[in-house]
Amino acid sequence: MKTIAAVILRMDQIVAECHQKQSRLGYFAILYRQVTVRVAEGISQGEFEDNPRMEVLDVIFAKRFIDAYEAYKKGKSTTLSWERAFEAARNGKHIILQHLLLGINAHINLDLGIAAVETVGDQPLTSIKNDFDKINAVLSELVDGVKTNIGKLSPVFNFLIRFAKGRDEILVNFSIQLARDGAWKFAQSYEIADDKIKSIKLRDQIIAGLAEGLINPGKRLSRIISLISLTEWRSVASNMNQLDAVIKKIN
Repeated sequence: MKTIAAVILRMDQIVAECHQKQSRLGYFAILYRQVTVRVAEGISQGEFEDNPRMEVLDVIFAKRFIDAYEAYKKGKSTTLSWERAFEAARNGKHIILQHLLLGINAHINLDLGIAAVETVGDQPLTSIKNDFDKINAVLSELVDGVKTNIGKLSPVFNFLIRFAKGRDEILVNFSIQLARDGAWKFAQSYEIADDKIKSIKLRDQIIAGLAEGLINPGKRLSRIISLISLTEWRSVASNMNQLDAVIKKIN
């Protein structure tokens, strides 16, 4: 894949595959497809500081998810961060928001920093900072919109989540801004790392640990999540249809 149009086409195919197979991986795929569509629109309208470079970043960035998805389907190894997200998608006890955040966790906290460094090549990493922030802003806007409209997907979510207290609130307090800031710091360290493979491995272990917190957020919130999941009893395909409708309306 060399163009954002090719990325969108492949994301369409992944969404269709997940819909047909009733795979919960489709939840993140729907969200990320819309992020890519929004970035493509921004490029065509000249919204970014360097629009041709943004297309390069988007393709490299998207390819990390697509490659991980393909590897997992074939039973091949992938990063621990994506492995946690993919394995969680096989479990019906997790709610839609968890699946979205697990995908975002792997893609922003690990993949984005790597993609940024690969995009700039020999140029200073700082040259891409503004557009780096803009792609995060697009994702944040969509995620905030999903949270605002979560009642359409999980009717009792807003009511039950009020009973989550303290550190158990990690699920709903997952911050795209904090993820963005952490991703940028990682990109800076990755840029100057002598051993880039080791740098990715260490970062991957940390982000996989964050995924564990999203998967198992504590006894209190886990009980609440179990109740919320009862309102998401529809088929995965039906949930995907509703999520797709919500996300497209936000954009």
